[in-house]
Amino acid sequence: MVSPIPHSVRKIWDAWNIRGVILASLSLQAFLILFAPFRKRTSRSFAIWSTWSAYLLADWAANFCVGLISNSDNDNPSGNNRDNGDLLAFWAPFLLVHLGGPDTITAFALEDNELWIRHLLGLVFQLVAAAYVFLQTVPGNSLWVPTLLVFFAGIIKYAERTRALYLASLGSFRESMLTEPDPGPNYAKLMEEYFSKKEARLPTRIEMTAEPDKNIMDPDAVERQEIPELDDLEVVARAHHYFNRFKRLIVDLILSFRERNESRDVFLHLKPTDALRVIEVELNFIYQVLYTKVQVVHTILGYLFRFLAFGSIAVALSLFFKQEKHGFKKFDVRVTYALLFGAIALDSVALIMVVFSDWTVASLMESKKNWLKVRTSMLSILKYFIRFKKSKWSKPKKGPYTNYDALETNFVFRRWSQYVWGHDLIKYCLEQCPRRKSQDKTKFFYMCYIFVKIKHVLEHGLDFFVKFIGARDLVDEWIYKFKKPLLKKLWELIFEELRRKAKDADDAETVKRICSARGAWVLQEGELDQTIIDRLMPYVDNEVAYDESIILWHIATDLCYYKDNSPNDHREFSKLLSDYMLYLLVMQPTMMSAVAGIGQIRFRDTCAETKIFFRRKGLGKGNHEKDACKRILDVNTDVKPVAVKGDRSKSVLFDACILAKELMNLNEKKWGIMSQIWVEILSHAASNCRAATHAQQVSKGGELISHVWLLMSHFGLGEQFQINEGHARAKLIVGK
Repeated sequence: MVSPIPHSVRKIWDAWNIRGVILASLSLQAFLILFAPFRKRTSRSFAIWSTWSAYLLADWAANFCVGLISNSDNDNPSGNNRDNGDLLAFWAPFLLVHLGGPDTITAFALEDNELWIRHLLGLVFQLVAAAYVFLQTVPGNSLWVPTLLVFFAGIIKYAERTRALYLASLGSFRESMLTEPDPGPNYAKLMEEYFSKKEARLPTRIEMTAEPDKNIMDPDAVERQEIPELDDLEVVARAHHYFNRFKRLIVDLILSFRERNESRDVFLHLKPTDALRVIEVELNFIYQVLYTKVQVVHTILGYLFRFLAFGSIAVALSLFFKQEKHGFKKFDVRVTYALLFGAIALDSVALIMVVFSDWTVASLMESKKNWLKVRTSMLSILKYFIRFKKSKWSKPKKGPYTNYDALETNFVFRRWSQYVWGHDLIKYCLEQCPRRKSQDKTKFFYMCYIFVKIKHVLEHGLDFFVKFIGARDLVDEWIYKFKKPLLKKLWELIFEELRRKAKDADDAETVKRICSARGAWVLQEGELDQTIIDRLMPYVDNEVAYDESIILWHIATDLCYYKDNSPNDHREFSKLLSDYMLYLLVMQPTMMSAVAGIGQIRFRDTCAETKIFFRRKGLGKGNHEKDACKRILDVNTDVKPVAVKGDRSKSVLFDACILAKELMNLNEKKWGIMSQIWVEILSHAASNCRAATHAQQVSKGGELISHVWLLMSHFGLGEQFQINEGHARAKLIVGK
């Protein structure tokens, strides 16, 4: 019987499989330690997919190579060469080091943390496999000492990863933040004493004592009008302080009124840009805790074990360098040196990352000891490095926002993507509609027309294939989403709107109204004429579904945007937030799951009606959105669409057209109102999105909505707080 694999190929595989796979494993480790942090800086699918592929392949390669070594025949060569079984046994513990993974990534997604038990069992099985390979060469193994040293380092590395996964699992994460049980005042004892005094006819009363207001980080913040610009080190210190308080939100634990008031008082007096800087670092702390080894490494025990692991590898390298290598294959010796130097290089890079991390800065800032000026010197060095990470605002060199300051930090030092993604329904529907045949015939020669027709057929064939494999949404996201910079004035608008509301949020009922508002607060609390309120209220009240509200206001914003070309900051802000909210609704449904309703259905129905309208009007690829919006506005909408079409279709195209016409009657006022309404729509989504979903998104480039969520939390705008102070204890007062 003829083998499907040629003998020559099998021979090459048998000779090079272990060497190739172990070098591939080392390369994957190098890739992950250098490029895994990039996934928090970009939302690009390619970068995230590359990291995910390397993350999976790294574990597969290490496991597969351990199996190959354990099943090998000790690589016995012919001739006078020494048996290479000692080298194979020496390589096996390196795979334990690789399975421990780099410091920059322990989990790709939150769900990976819940699999820590699997990694614990994997540690046991891989230890057995590596020990089995080693014991096969005993006695007589000339490399047994360096092998045991690397074995020790591998155990430390793998144990670090397993513990990091355990600590980041939501159950353990929640458990670590639970305080000691508080039974409260001894009610039975107090009542016994109370009634005994009463029976003795002594004037007795129970007096409640309020909880002391303590642990305030900045007691003078309330008295200042505005806190001066924060120093780079102070930003990290404050972010770490708030991270330790607000990380409880991730596992749905409630914060006390003291923590709410402390954060609220400080953020009310911060500059908008400083607030953004603190939130960026705070979200970065969340990312590192949930997806890296930071919780394990940044402890005294972690430093000790890291030193022991590094020392073991270094000593193993020294011993192997002095070892007589006569009889070993030269290439195998080079592979061994590559593994040793590679392990030391990766640990060195990890050490540099540990030293220059935000955690080191926070630890030094919070330390009360001066350490003979070592602490001060270290902070001076770290301050210089932290300066590179500082958020930088500059005017874009190209694009529609060249007159605005936008967030443009160097990519290598970013803590998140710093972009606001968008999706445009009008543009999407135009691109989905083919050109008119008449245009093709008149614009091109006959051969060009044939080419266009062939291209049209190929596009339809590709479209059918994409739908067949179920990748329509993925392809649409890849092609039709676009990014815009975060404008400084836009962030200031968001900050000021939320700060204005936070000043009024003194009771639980007001906070609930603010968090549930989707534009109604802007209309009711603003200085607007009652006629304007009456016209717009039906489009923002709770009778309109949230997903319907987003699509309505998105289309209406586009219609007004392309109709009115007057330069206006709020016009640009409205367009940017409009596209962003549609992007979240359509392309990030998990972030909107709590409020989205039937958003996907409504979006598809609206797109279907829009495409039919465009085809009937001869619009398609090549037409500008301005032409399409003009055609929509030209439609007579004296009769509401529901009275003509019924409610079977969920399309809101011409309902949005009616809203746009109402807004146009407001002239220049409309853009200020619309930008405020969009901020309220965004903040409603942010406060109603589950905190765990925000935590998932920080590993995929981050989102503006997550920054708004944390800003709202710092302002005390959320339902995760105990608003009322309550009482600390009861005191029995006996009069004379």
